[in-house]
Amino acid sequence: MFWAQDEHGVRLEWGEPGVQHLAPWADAVVIVDVLSFSTAVDVGVSGGAAVLPFRWRDTRAATFAAAQGAVLAGDRDSGGPTLSPASLLGLPPGTRLVLPSPNGGTLCALAQESSRAVVVAACLRNAGAVGEWLRGRFARVLVVPAGERWPGGTLRPALEDSLGAGAVVEALCRSPGLSPSPEAAGARATFQALRKRLPELLSGCASGLELMGRGFPEDVTLAAELNVSSCVPVLQEGAFVNGVSPSHA
Repeated sequence: MFWAQDEHGVRLEWGEPGVQHLAPWADAVVIVDVLSFSTAVDVGVSGGAAVLPFRWRDTRAATFAAAQGAVLAGDRDSGGPTLSPASLLGLPPGTRLVLPSPNGGTLCALAQESSRAVVVAACLRNAGAVGEWLRGRFARVLVVPAGERWPGGTLRPALEDSLGAGAVVEALCRSPGLSPSPEAAGARATFQALRKRLPELLSGCASGLELMGRGFPEDVTLAAELNVSSCVPVLQEGAFVNGVSPSHA
């Protein structure tokens, strides 16, 4: 299959089609949705919460949260925990949080449905930790930048997710062992070229401008922080928990 990137240990493909077509041949799938799903997962799990991704943001989410004995993340303007990473900074340790996200949540569900691969959430904050954790554990890693959606529903590749994916590839391939596909190497090169401009680029890209305009500049600031987190959110029994024990964090 010409699109499978199967000669390489580190592969990269965008969005739902990337998961559907390449995840069955991966040992680990890394979901990168920088603004804001993966960043929210990192912030929540870093604080000791278990984050349950959910693909629908409707009444099904409330039903699911009740069945799981979990708190449901609300709309960004609700005042409680939401998809806004800043809203999760004070989340009490031990909280079980259902995080509806039609983008990141859907990719997590598809990854589990399409393969037996380990599913990990990565962003700029924890890219180095994720890459280090994966390196030496898995021979075939698929990195999936989520992208965004145009009004008609088609995929819109997003700069922030390309940068986040490139940061993960950089950490994965820092030492000999795993070879990146050309697609993964391209994202890595983009990250290397632009890593010193992350705050500027995230605040000025389309997704960042949307969040800034809606009154969530702190979310963009948090998302632009590089390698400040040692957390590795791993999806286990439907919930993201930290794959790194406290003694090794």
